[in-house]
Amino acid sequence: APLFVAGERLCSTEEATAGSGTYIRHGFIFSSLAGCLERKNEDSELPVVSVVRDSESQLLPNVGAVVTCKVYSINSRFAKVHILYVGSTPLKSTFRGTIRREDIRATEKDKVEVYKSFRPSDIVLAKVISLGDAQSNYLLSTAENELGVVVARSEAGVQMVPISWCEMQCPRTHTKEFRKVARVQPQFLQT
Repeated sequence: APLFVAGERLCSTEEATAGSGTYIRHGFIFSSLAGCLERKNEDSELPVVSVVRDSESQLLPNVGAVVTCKVYSINSRFAKVHILYVGSTPLKSTFRGTIRREDIRATEKDKVEVYKSFRPSDIVLAKVISLGDAQSNYLLSTAENELGVVVARSEAGVQMVPISWCEMQCPRTHTKEFRKVARVQPQFLQT
């Protein structure tokens, strides 16, 4: 889709009706913001043209942002994750992130074990600490109390309940598993 900048002329008011992200001046429709042109044929005679802000070009995980991610692999040194949300906004494309062992928690960093903190398919709340290499691999931290695992499934496949900052329990089998548990604040909960 072609990108338009603000103030660019799109078409005449005889060809279309002005939708969101546009304005009319002297019989022409102009773009009021930068984005992609959308043309919708609704019930009216004329199609409605709107300009939709291109969110992909705007929304990138930046340093300091709190992101929701899903763990896909772990080893003794780090957990690899896919970043799914920045704040509460879902990302259209996947970004990869790494949570290094030393960035998992704030205290006793030398005693941290990755497999006692995260497991593949855990949903984790983390903070972006650097843009990493090649721009595709973000370095993330879970060292604050609010950060860490928010959703984890037990080996029985049941969503576990946090029982402390370092353990979750399966409600079905009552098995306890180690995790770096986030002290979840309600504004971060995504159902």
